[in-house]
Amino acid sequence: MLDQTVDLSQYLPILLFIGVALGLSVLFVFLPMGVSRLTGTHNPDEEKLSEYECGFPAFEDSRSQFDVQFYLVAISFIIFDLEAAFLFPWAVSLGETGWVGWIGMMTFLTILAIGLAYEWKKGALDWQ
Repeated sequence: MLDQTVDLSQYLPILLFIGVALGLSVLFVFLPMGVSRLTGTHNPDEEKLSEYECGFPAFEDSRSQFDVQFYLVAISFIIFDLEAAFLFPWAVSLGETGWVGWIGMMTFLTILAIGLAYEWKKGALDWQ
């Protein structure tokens, strides 16, 4: 019969790393809250708990539905933002990737251009 014992000492550095990471993350989350509770004045009132993002109180329900076009424009923004993020490293490494990289990026840009044309034709970019 073969001896199939596992040497668990090889896992000790991994477990130590996980333990240190967990300890530091808990420390970074709860230490600032504890220090602010001990040193600051915790006196919430209606003025401190009011809205401050837009400068005036909300006039509608916070769970009201948005128009679908808002989401379409948001998704389009994310897609073309990612396109710009892909274009910069591609432009820098074009000398190394050569024609394969150029053809790959032109395929990617063609697919995005077709999608934009389709979205434009359907009227998804028209804001009412």
